[in-house]
Amino acid sequence: MTQPPAPPTGILRRIFLSGEEPRLRTGWRLLLHGFLTLGLTIPFTLLLVVALFVLGLVVPVTGALITVLGGLVNAVVFVVGTFLARRLLDRRSFVSLGFALDRHTLPDLIVGFLIPLPMMGLIFLIESSLGWVLWQGWAWQEVNAAQVVLGAAGGLVMFMAVGVAEETLSRGYHLQNLAESIGVPAAVVISSLLFSALHTFNPGFTLPAGVGLVLAGLFLATGWLRTRRLWLSIGLHIGWNFFEGTVFGFAVSGLDLFRVMRHQVEGPGWATGGAFGPEAGAVVLPALLLGAGIIWLYTRGRIPRS
Repeated sequence: MTQPPAPPTGILRRIFLSGEEPRLRTGWRLLLHGFLTLGLTIPFTLLLVVALFVLGLVVPVTGALITVLGGLVNAVVFVVGTFLARRLLDRRSFVSLGFALDRHTLPDLIVGFLIPLPMMGLIFLIESSLGWVLWQGWAWQEVNAAQVVLGAAGGLVMFMAVGVAEETLSRGYHLQNLAESIGVPAAVVISSLLFSALHTFNPGFTLPAGVGLVLAGLFLATGWLRTRRLWLSIGLHIGWNFFEGTVFGFAVSGLDLFRVMRHQVEGPGWATGGAFGPEAGAVVLPALLLGAGIIWLYTRGRIPRS
């Protein structure tokens, strides 16, 4: 009877395997997770192309529809890739990333979703008071009610998918794997840098946009730090994109989608973020402080569980 190959010893073991248990070290797991996700992108993108072709035989395929469906496909790739990596590479359950259900789950999602509302309202108030917003009107003044509902609903669905996927990846897989290896403070910073890097190919990405997205990553990580669950961070992410773009009419990380409030931002780019959106400008700083304060008040007295 053949014996299974012996595990690597000596220097190879120290390079590739964790010292605590027989699995790959954090860096290798993160690298392989990236390749796995990239590999999944190919078949899912082909499915999207086929779906768009078939859909085009029935209804007109618009740029907005392609953006929404593309966002949904990316979300599926991130979640499936992370699920497989968590099981095969981490040897942990997917739920252990912060998806355990408890009495805080629904409140965290709802409150997290609503916290960005005053944040984006503050940004709009600041820019309006400084004369940086050229008001153009409401969506229903240009399109019918059905189109308004469809546009807002489409934005919400896409941002829900993006919020779940990017939090599963950034505050889930990246942050928590790094935290096991280098500690929570460094993991929060590095995972936020990786989160920013994910948006490198977004339209209009610049160095200020990258810095702003790092700050946004730190802000979103606050939800996990205060609860050790992903629900609050997911709600924050969905609400941030939805209220920023769909409701208040700003660009969302360079993407210009359906907007209920129609206006043009004319202020200095260093302050407003220009075409990339508020996260690329200094105007996001007071909003982040406001949001962090609300998170602290909401989670005050809660003891995070590992």
